[in-house]
Amino acid sequence: MSEPGPLSGLRVLEVGHILAGPYATMLLADLGALVTKIEPPGGDLSRQVSDAYFASLNRGKRSVRLDLATPEGQARLHELVRGADALLVNLKPSAVHRYGLTYEALKPWNERLVCVALTGWGMDAGDAPAFDYVVQAATGIAALTGDPSGPPQLPGYSSADNSAGLAAALGLLAQVVSGRGGQVDVSLRDVMLSQLNYHAAAWLNDGTPPRRLGGAHAYYVPAQLFPTAEGHLALFITHDTFWRAFATEAGIEGYATMAERAAHRTEVVAAVTKALAADTAAGWEARLRPLHVPAAAVRTLPEALAEAPEAVVEAGGHRLVGSPFRIGGHTPEYGAPPRLGEHGDYG
Repeated sequence: MSEPGPLSGLRVLEVGHILAGPYATMLLADLGALVTKIEPPGGDLSRQVSDAYFASLNRGKRSVRLDLATPEGQARLHELVRGADALLVNLKPSAVHRYGLTYEALKPWNERLVCVALTGWGMDAGDAPAFDYVVQAATGIAALTGDPSGPPQLPGYSSADNSAGLAAALGLLAQVVSGRGGQVDVSLRDVMLSQLNYHAAAWLNDGTPPRRLGGAHAYYVPAQLFPTAEGHLALFITHDTFWRAFATEAGIEGYATMAERAAHRTEVVAAVTKALAADTAAGWEARLRPLHVPAAAVRTLPEALAEAPEAVVEAGGHRLVGSPFRIGGHTPEYGAPPRLGEHGDYG
């Protein structure tokens, strides 16, 4: 019999739209938290995208429809706050304040409440639009991405929103564990700057600006995508043991140390590219895996999901990717995404 989720008993309120905030609270719900989604009269905007899209961010939650702009809605909010451990809000700062969704505003109803504000630029930075791709452009992510001879690029998924959701969930739990109520401020900008850690350190300490390397790693060589006879192969050669195993299999001589490979990046990449042309990406993966060399053929998402059936779960008739957390003794129960106002309609 499965044990209760590690967050069983944690009661979380969510006010937000689309992705970052709902993703954060869904991760908490997957771990056993009771998450109540407070939706405006028209519902979370993600309901307008598709049922599957909404389900991918809101499975296993409750839904209360509530107009926070009315006195009745505020009274109901305060009732919910009395019985909650935390509130996560994913709105622009002016709306967070206008609807009284800060710790200072809600403290009279629950001094132990943890309030997390997940915004684009921070609670004190104004209401400038802060959608995922805008933040990636503004924080240096896009400038680092793409071919060096081409324009900056963006990845094909919402990396800023998802990363900020993870950070917000962590911040919420950290404050809950402290046993104190209080305000937690998480911004997409700060999260993405944090994820540029070693790039930022190189600039701040050594004055070394980041370079766009076509997806190649700034320090490790070879660590990038390479064309093969068919398909592309990702190599991530860090230490010298990996290089010796790979070079022997590929028939490449020299460049024995990490420092040598970094100093002769262009030559190493050319040698590796030439060697990899002798086989397919799948062939190289099969040859290198027994040697414990970090390498993988580039797959599409459908191909990756087909190889990881255990990652796919069902929730309310939708097939979704399950929780990334594996907790010993606990098997998550994936509830259906809620209907708008299913657990209370005050809109």
